[in-house]
Amino acid sequence: MSIRSEGRASGLSLSMLARRPEAGSFVGLVVVYAFFAFLGGAVFTGAPGWSSWLNIAAEVGIVALPVGLLMIAGELDISVGSVIPASSMTAAIVSGHYGLPAPVGIACGLGTGLLVGFVNGYLVTRTRIPSLIVTIGSMFGVMGLTLGFAVLIVGSTSVSLVPDAFTKLILGTFIGGMFNVSMFWWAAFVVSVFFLLHVSPVGNWIFAIGGDRESARNAGIPTRQLTVALYMLSGFAAAFVGILQLMTYQSAQVATGQSFIFNSIMCVVIGGVLLTGGSGSVIGIVIGTVTFAIVNQGIFFSGLDPNIGSVIIGALLLAAVLSNDTFRALALSYSAKKK
Repeated sequence: MSIRSEGRASGLSLSMLARRPEAGSFVGLVVVYAFFAFLGGAVFTGAPGWSSWLNIAAEVGIVALPVGLLMIAGELDISVGSVIPASSMTAAIVSGHYGLPAPVGIACGLGTGLLVGFVNGYLVTRTRIPSLIVTIGSMFGVMGLTLGFAVLIVGSTSVSLVPDAFTKLILGTFIGGMFNVSMFWWAAFVVSVFFLLHVSPVGNWIFAIGGDRESARNAGIPTRQLTVALYMLSGFAAAFVGILQLMTYQSAQVATGQSFIFNSIMCVVIGGVLLTGGSGSVIGIVIGTVTFAIVNQGIFFSGLDPNIGSVIIGALLLAAVLSNDTFRALALSYSAKKK
């Protein structure tokens, strides 16, 4: 191949990469990390800084992945913020208050998330109520039930649980005293969801539902069953994060998890997923999650006013929405030229 041909191929590759939906997200990640690396210095770029934002990214990232799948399919799930404390409280009551083995409590906690996800999916697919309203309703319903049962059974809004050594090791330990084991679980979720969305045929179904649900149904795609399954996956992921928090801190609190509602959605949007559905990628969601976590912890290491963090995250969100539209227009124009 000649030098001119190699240069042309390289330019074409860069042009194609620039039209990827996560291209703008990656640029934002580089800029944000460079900004806080300059202000935070060696502490932020060293192990303390990396462990800080990776631990944050792992938990919110596990929730953001299935939330991203739902958004690609044109749906929303606001109830994740109530499932996290509900699952941890369920597991803590079963294994902490009643003294049953930890695996039993964990199974009950994860089952809680699956049940909430099933109810959400069933209501969304069987009624004409928008998913936003359905999941807001289930969020408040689960919050109320969690508080009511906790007070009724335990007489408190907090329940402690001391897990056995093995359960603590795989679900709640800190490696080197800094890096939480949840990072490995996040990596496992990333690989699994990547395969689901970008390798398996189900991924095409998800994109089709987000693009045009009626056309997808007419094409034979089981839209109702897939939507219910996606909501159950979202509930499972949120419940799993609740279990991770319980095993890490050995206590379940009723008033936790609310920050995950909008944090997960912000990670997904910053990662290039369109609010209208039908477009997005797992890589983009991961990039958006890391960007959010860096901003979240970078404020602390840089010594800036905490309110600045909200301003930066808000600006990132607006920039992400604008860049999503821009990169999507570029991709569409490129596809049109090829035809």
